[in-house]
Amino acid sequence: MSVAEPRRIVLFRHAKADWPQVSDHERPLADRGRMDAAEAGRRLADTGVPFDQALCSTAVRTRETWKLAVQEFPHRPKTVYEERIYEASPGELIAVLNETPDDLSNVLVIGHNPGMEALTEILAGSAEAEVRERINRRGFPTAAFAVLTFKGSWKDVEPGTATLVDYWAPTD
Repeated sequence: MSVAEPRRIVLFRHAKADWPQVSDHERPLADRGRMDAAEAGRRLADTGVPFDQALCSTAVRTRETWKLAVQEFPHRPKTVYEERIYEASPGELIAVLNETPDDLSNVLVIGHNPGMEALTEILAGSAEAEVRERINRRGFPTAAFAVLTFKGSWKDVEPGTATLVDYWAPTD
């Protein structure tokens, strides 16, 4: 992979979680979340992006979201369960992305808000007008995802270096 070719980052918020009497990290998906996770997986598959790697938070709800979404993919990417994604700030998420090997082109991050929404805003130095309008109107609800592109090395990912090219949320 040449660093001159565009790379993709997909920031995917976990689906709707339930609120049983467990720690936040152990919260499972709600029924609606299971349906939305599968639908998000179909929408991600429809993008035609051949994902090289998925970076998934270790929280139960993110792991369950990923398990349901990836079943819809024609090719299962390598999955790395990353503790640092849970409750991560945008800066911490950028640090995780900066560690991505340059032979990977397309990476999916399954995480939490406010991190996913904030990172989308911070990385997107530009955006297609219609996509920006939809994300501004909708915010970043559960099971939403944003697709960003950038050129260069993963080590160069920093605020303003990407373009927001697509966005989807379950009610879109």
